[in-house]
This record gives sequence, C-alpha cells and structure tokens, in this order.
Amino acid sequence: MFKKFTNGCVALVQKYLPDAFIFAIFLTILTLVLGMIFTHQGPVAMLVHWGDGFWSLLLFSMQMALVLVTGHALASSSPVKKGLKKMAGLAKTPTQAIFAVSLVSALACWLNWGFGLVIGALYAMELARQVRDVDYRLLIASAYSGFLVWHGGISASIPLTLATTTSDLPTMTASAITEIIPTTQTIFSPFNLIISFAIILTLPLINRAMHPEPGKVVRISPALLDSKNEEEEAASVEVNETPADKLENSKIISFIIGIFGIIYIVYYFATKGFDLNLNILNFIFLTLGILFHQTPRKFIKAVGEAVKGSSGIILQFPFYAGIMGMMTGKNIDGVCLAGVISNWFVNISTAKSFPVYTFLSAGIINFFVPSGGGQWAVQAPIMMPAGQALGVPAAKTAMAIAWGDAWTNMIQPFWALPALGIAGLGARDIMGFCLIDLIWSGIIIILGFLLL
Repeated sequence: MFKKFTNGCVALVQKYLPDAFIFAIFLTILTLVLGMIFTHQGPVAMLVHWGDGFWSLLLFSMQMALVLVTGHALASSSPVKKGLKKMAGLAKTPTQAIFAVSLVSALACWLNWGFGLVIGALYAMELARQVRDVDYRLLIASAYSGFLVWHGGISASIPLTLATTTSDLPTMTASAITEIIPTTQTIFSPFNLIISFAIILTLPLINRAMHPEPGKVVRISPALLDSKNEEEEAASVEVNETPADKLENSKIISFIIGIFGIIYIVYYFATKGFDLNLNILNFIFLTLGILFHQTPRKFIKAVGEAVKGSSGIILQFPFYAGIMGMMTGKNIDGVCLAGVISNWFVNISTAKSFPVYTFLSAGIINFFVPSGGGQWAVQAPIMMPAGQALGVPAAKTAMAIAWGDAWTNMIQPFWALPALGIAGLGARDIMGFCLIDLIWSGIIIILGFLLL
C-alpha cells in the first residue's frame, strides 16, 4: 500500500506540477490576487510591492549560484571524485544507495545547509554512476530530502539570530524578546534534538521504502554519465605552445592563489569561530577547487561546465523576491498578507496548540517567502508576542517558525534548484517523492511540539 501511495503521489506531481519557473509565475499571480482580497490593496499597489521587492535577493541569488558553481567545480576535481567514488562504493544495491545518500545529506544539512545541498547532490551523482539499477529521480529526491533538518541544525538562521547580541531583537519581535536566547534553548534543546534526529534516522528508511519495483525504475543513461566523464577528461588536456598557454597551465599560479585562500580561511575561523556562512563556504569551495584542479585552465573549464546548471537560480530568484515583496507589502493600515495568515492562526490557538499552529502557518508562508531570514522578519513581530501572551516559551515559538520554514521546502522548488541544476532534472521529477517526506516529517514535528 505504501508503494501504491508513493506511485500515486509521483504520478500526480508528474502530471500537474509545471516547470519550476511556471510555478513561480503561478505563485506571483496567486499572491497578487490574495493580497488584493485580504489586504484590500489595489492591483497597482500590489504590483508596486512586487517591483520594489524584485531585486532584493540579488546578493543571495549570487551566493546561491556560487554554491552550485563552486561546489560542482570542486566535485569535478580528481581528489573529490576519488573520495566520492570510495563513499559510493559502499552501496551495492539500489536501496542501499538511497539509504546512504539520505543519511549523508541529512547529516551534512544539519551541520551546514549550503554544504549539505551540494554534497548530497554530488554524492547522488556518483552513486548513479556506480549503482546502475537505482531510480535516479528518487536518488536526487533523497539527496534533497536532507534539507528538511537544516533549520533545526547548527547553521539555522533563526536560532542563531536569537543567540546573537543585538539591539534589534526587541524591534524584530515587537518587544517580546529583549535579551538573547542561547542555542542551548533552541538548537540544542531536548525537544529540538529529538525532532531533528528522529527525522535524520527515519528519513533514510522512508526513502528506501519508496524505491520502485524493477520494472518501474527510471534510470539515468549510463552513456550520459560516461559522456560527462569524457568531457571532463577532454577538458583536462594541456597545451603548452605559447607563453599564454604556459601561464594558463601553470601549477605555480594555482598553488599561490590557493595558499592565499588557505591563509585567509585559517584566519577567519581563528578569529570568528565556527561561523560557516555562505560567503566563507563559497570561499572554501573556490580555494579548494583551484588547488585540486592544479592549473587555472582546468579550473576555468570546470567552472564553465558548472555554470550551465545555474540558469534556474538566475531566472527564478528575482520572481520569489517579488513575491516576498507582495507578501510583506503593507496597506495604509499597516496590514500585509503574511500578517493576515499569521494572525488567523494566532486567533484559533491555545497555549497547547500554539506551537503547532505557528509551525503550520510558517509552512504556508514559506511557499511565498522561501527564506529563513524573510520568514523571521514577517512572522516574528506577530507570533513572538502572541506566544508570550499565551505563556509559550519564546524559544519554542521561534523553533516552530524555523521548522515550518524548513518543512514545506519539500514541495517548494526554490531550494531544490541547486541540486536540480547539478543533477540535470526538473522539479516534477523529484517532488512526488518529496511529498511523502513532507507528510512523514510533518507527523514527527507536530508530535514533537505537542508531546515534548
């Protein structure tokens, strides 16, 4: 019955989920209409919010594009390929491959979400090369499914914001929080650790159980994977005819700039601690990529190949920034659509149910504001004072927002774009499997907030 349910979800998504760009356009239109209905703003006012927000994610878009490009380029280097090949060699059967990539991705995302997104997809690609009978769609879906736990992990943006000494906390939370909340009450609290590791330990089992029967497996063409390897080998051919060629193939140049990067990385962690944000992550990927490819020409060609998968990020992220603008754009009375959704859940909550309703409201808003920072900016001024009034600990309310933000990423293509770009798939190929992960993780999270 589980296989039938899974097959039904996959078939449903394959039939009705459009391309990720069309999905973003649909959300744009839907947000405009809902904003007009519930905030009583005219179409021109909503379009002004859309246009004002359209370019607000340019920095983040570039960071995410570089996560994909630098991570993919690093993975195509000989040392990393050898390491991934050894890891992939541990899986001998399709279900073992699904289990392995699910576990590795979830653990990596709990440590750092950017690293987890990239390493999960790259590990899945290597598994596809070695385990030929594995379902390629489920393999990539399993790699992405680990992203479920990122906002309960040590790179989680909301609890880290609360743990940072800042004078902005009262403003962010409408004076509900005036002092920092340490991570011992959020990330490392018993209820959050139980939820996190319940998902990490069971998700590989759920994903493994979804693997189709042999007759229904969708395999990636071995020729496609082999041709990628051949292209990479062809790109590594060195020509040393002119002084320019010699410079492009100079190992000394790569070594020097790589040493510069390592010196800065060591300095960064020595002075800032383990603050693994997107900028330093990309810097690490870039530095190691230059060193591991050995010559500038090899690295340039690897980056050129990796850039091909970044088109979805470049095209779609501005549209989501515009959607966020409409969600947070206020009318003359200071009411925005995100606030309307949050307040509706507040009004039906009790002290017991409030964390669950906060989680559900965050999951809905995440469709339109798929960003941890954006989610916090929208919901904190509403949910934090409401939780305080009901006697719910501030840390629990904050983590309910965080988990809601992570939860519906399983059916929101926004964060899947880097993995899809690396794998060469579309959102509809994986979202049917991710829907099952959404249902399962939702049960765990809701029970966690009710019982712990």
